[in-house]
Amino acid sequence: TIALLAESVTTRPLNLREASATLLPPIPLYRHLLRAHRHLPVEMRSLGDDYVKAAEFRRHRQVDNPAFIIGFLSQWKQYLDELPSSTGGTQFRGRKLDPTVFEKLSSEQLGQLYELMHATKDVWRP
Repeated sequence: TIALLAESVTTRPLNLREASATLLPPIPLYRHLLRAHRHLPVEMRSLGDDYVKAAEFRRHRQVDNPAFIIGFLSQWKQYLDELPSSTGGTQFRGRKLDPTVFEKLSSEQLGQLYELMHATKDVWRP
C-alpha cells in the first residue's frame, strides 16, 4: 500500500542524520505531530492541532498519487523535526518561505497560505 512506501526499508539501526530523513507512515506522523504540539504555547498548540486535524490530514486522506504522498509526508516530517522538544516552545521560531517554493504554489495553496497568515495574526493580536 501507499503507507508502506513511507516506511524505512532497512532493519539496521540508523544514525541521527539518517533517522531525521526517514519518512513516517501517515498515522504515526499524525500522532507525533499532535504530541510535539504539546510543547508549544497554548495559542500555537490550538492553531497547530486544528490545522493538522481538520485541514491537512483529513483533506488529503483519499489521495492516490504516490509522488504527492511522499512529498506530503516529507514536508510534514520536516516540520516535525523543527518543532521544539521541550516545554515552552521558546526555540521554535519558524523560517521564511523559500522564494522558489513560493513561486511553485498553486492559486489554491496561495489562498490557504493567505488564510493561515491571517489566522496566525489573530492569535497573537492583543
